[in-house]
Amino acid sequence: MNDSELSEVISDFLNAVEAAAVNAKRQIAQIKGVAEKEAKAEEKWSWEPKKIPWTKAEGARGSYERYPAEDQKIESNPDYRALLSDLKEHKNFLFRNGWNYWLFPDLVTVGRKLKSK
Repeated sequence: MNDSELSEVISDFLNAVEAAAVNAKRQIAQIKGVAEKEAKAEEKWSWEPKKIPWTKAEGARGSYERYPAEDQKIESNPDYRALLSDLKEHKNFLFRNGWNYWLFPDLVTVGRKLKSK
């Protein structure tokens, strides 16, 4: 067996070991329910913040974004409605991907601000 053949055999062996390790990790996660928890966490957020037309605003605590803007009519936006629903389920405040979201007392205006460091 020459060096090229030996390298190929070792490479095939290592690829098989890697595939077995990946499969073992997947099966362990499945047995422990980790995969289900991760799937449920992804389902939790049924809204996409980028699809909400945020407007910059100034408040007592500095700048933030809001929807709708003052004197703006609320558009029929499924992401806004889903966010509104999530906020009401979380006592009008939640945190997602570095942003704080809150519901104003009128229960239709949503504010958001990057979490300060």
